[in-house]
Amino acid sequence: MTSPHLRQPATVTVGQYLATRLAQLGATRVFGLPGDYNLSLLDQMLTVPEFEWVGSTNELNAAYAADGYARISRGLGALVTTYGVGELSAINGVAGSFAEDVPVIQITGAPATTVAAAGKKVHHTLIDGDYGHFSRAYDEVTVASATLRVENAGPEIDRVLVTALEASKPGYLSIPADVAVAHIGAGTLSTPLRARRSDPDNLADFEAALREALAGSTDLTVLAGPRVHRKGLEHAIRSLADVPGVRVASQPGSRAVIDESHPHSLGMYLGAMTKTPGTREIVDTASPLVLAGVVLSDFLTGFFSHGFDPDRSIDLGFRQARVNGTSFYEVTLADSLAAVERIARDLAFAPTPASDVVAGAGRVAGDARAPLSQDAFWAEIQTWLPRDTIAIAEAGTPFYGALELAMPDGSDLMGQPVWSSIGFTLPAMLGAQIAAPDKRSVLFIGDGSAQLTIQELGTVLKRRLAPIVFLINNDGYTVERAIQSPDAPYQDINVWNWTAVPSTLAPNVPSETVTVRTVAELRGALALASSVTDRLVFVEVVVPKDDEPSLLVELAAGVAAANRTA
Repeated sequence: MTSPHLRQPATVTVGQYLATRLAQLGATRVFGLPGDYNLSLLDQMLTVPEFEWVGSTNELNAAYAADGYARISRGLGALVTTYGVGELSAINGVAGSFAEDVPVIQITGAPATTVAAAGKKVHHTLIDGDYGHFSRAYDEVTVASATLRVENAGPEIDRVLVTALEASKPGYLSIPADVAVAHIGAGTLSTPLRARRSDPDNLADFEAALREALAGSTDLTVLAGPRVHRKGLEHAIRSLADVPGVRVASQPGSRAVIDESHPHSLGMYLGAMTKTPGTREIVDTASPLVLAGVVLSDFLTGFFSHGFDPDRSIDLGFRQARVNGTSFYEVTLADSLAAVERIARDLAFAPTPASDVVAGAGRVAGDARAPLSQDAFWAEIQTWLPRDTIAIAEAGTPFYGALELAMPDGSDLMGQPVWSSIGFTLPAMLGAQIAAPDKRSVLFIGDGSAQLTIQELGTVLKRRLAPIVFLINNDGYTVERAIQSPDAPYQDINVWNWTAVPSTLAPNVPSETVTVRTVAELRGALALASSVTDRLVFVEVVVPKDDEPSLLVELAAGVAAANRTA
């Protein structure tokens, strides 16, 4: 099989065609597990030089890893499972990608077309002759899907991949074993797949409406959301922030959209839970206000406590923009942001004084001899966290502790605040580290969450990756205790020997492990993590079980109130 950038042979197998298309779109690493229905498909995909298989410990973890890969690569992520048992194990992860706007392709190796057509009662089916159960389930959590036939395989692969890329949502491909090895024309592989551009007439109409809406304004406030990250448009927000008179705040799902040291950064906006002084008032009273890739979900708006009116804002989405209640379709987020910057420069706003917002400024280093607490832990992390880091924070105490950090320049903060499926971040760290091997991943995860997916640490070790893992051991589900029934038996988890886990999962791979209970011990562990860069550093951080970051206290109160009134 030749490179997708070179002259293609006249025909390729369906498996080769798919692997080539994935590679062209950046998904050169594909996660998953083998199963008898996908073995022929995998054998064909492995003949493509650009394709690299990353075996996972289970299908759910593979879905999480593909999600993390796509978030950091700003392209497609992909996973391969077997029919029925495998794809159903992965569906929670794919649903999370749908909720969080991540373009992941679920690829299922299915029974042969003759077997399905005959309705044979084979393994991994529900023994009722209906082979459409699982593809119909995936229709609920994907934006495009197809069960391939030889005669439509190439066009259907292209359609699903492009649709997923444009919508930044998952796609689904079911590939019967006989179709995977069938030969199809390779001519179209020489033409790379591309997302559709903006409709030029609609873009012109949008820009005219935008210019009219901004006329007479003396400044501009932008609230940037996580969809900016999904399209890799951080550079556009940074360029816009450089325009005099423009200020930029970010949602929790897009903390690092611009460096927080930028003089026009307003820090994080979270409705009534906003911690940075002045930011809430600026955003809530801004006129005009540009919502760039914003998601108005409960956890991203401080339980809908935002004070601005979305209908009166300039709203920029993936492929739609809205000004003064008028929607302009087929206008991409990249083009709408560029239009905002052009007009802002033309209007020559008065320079805005540099922001005095400083995230994390209230944290004070603790007494070295004192037992660790959440506040003391995050204060030390704030001082230590290096530049150019991919920080990954699990739902619960880690995410809401990390949100109060001032992220260093060049860094990213990955979380899952919309779907909030515990255990997501550890496999996502695997995907992120593979997508960006030049940056070091730093994971913050709770003990309860880690017990769901810790086995994927074995894959991290097998591949000789060198992230830093902070396992926050607070003896159970602290976030759930904060919401309701703190002493209920379901809030407890089994006690594990956490520092023994890396050597158990990969006994022949070197790693560094340490347990810390005091500020002084944590400082020693942080020094170790900085000095040891060629292997995993695993730090168990022991804190009281009822201790919570301040932002989580407010979040838990909001969840409890919402559940009582639902």
